[in-house]
Amino acid sequence: MSEEYDLIVTIINKGWADEVVEASRRAGAEGGTILYGRGTGVHEQKTFFGILIEPEKEVVLTLIPRSRTDAVMEAVVAAGQLEKPGTGIAFVLDASKVAGIVHRKDAE
Repeated sequence: MSEEYDLIVTIINKGWADEVVEASRRAGAEGGTILYGRGTGVHEQKTFFGILIEPEKEVVLTLIPRSRTDAVMEAVVAAGQLEKPGTGIAFVLDASKVAGIVHRKDAE
């Protein structure tokens, strides 16, 4: 497959993944994978009656053709309100080898 891909990794507070996936679809992504985790960052240290609470997080993995990366990233940042402190983080990784995207190959 000759097309190059990027992986956008978005880590957000629980409850925001559906909005992020929908925004990325509107911007040109075909979907995403949602995983669940817990946060340990600087904004995560909260206590309730002296008990440390580790907030639940959602991780959205979005594999996209490199030509769509900027538009999808902008949509993810807006949907997740990532410009506000403590809301989450998103970053892009180069997906140098990709397998299993046969539906795109069949469309060519």
